[in-house]
Amino acid sequence: MTTFDKREEAFERMFARDEELKFKAMARRNRLLGLWAAQQLGKSGAEADDYARAVVAADFEEAGDDDVFRKVKADFSTAGVAFSEAQIRSTMDELLARAVTEVREGR
Repeated sequence: MTTFDKREEAFERMFARDEELKFKAMARRNRLLGLWAAQQLGKSGAEADDYARAVVAADFEEAGDDDVFRKVKADFSTAGVAFSEAQIRSTMDELLARAVTEVREGR
């Protein structure tokens, strides 16, 4: 195996690892978002956990964050919980930063 082949394999492994970490961080962020939204909706315990799972599942509807955002925004609107688009998206960003840290630390 040449040095070039070894380098190529190393980059491929790094890319695969980065993609796995990204997937885990997004799933963690969505769960944290679901728990946060559940709290805003007055849910707790098993009901909050079920809601968080529903938020995670919503992420598989389409690529990107819009499917998760729409679910939370629609649920807030239905329940009369007043959070702006900017507030929800800001919370999503904050929770993503937290999730990335937790995933990197192996939590």
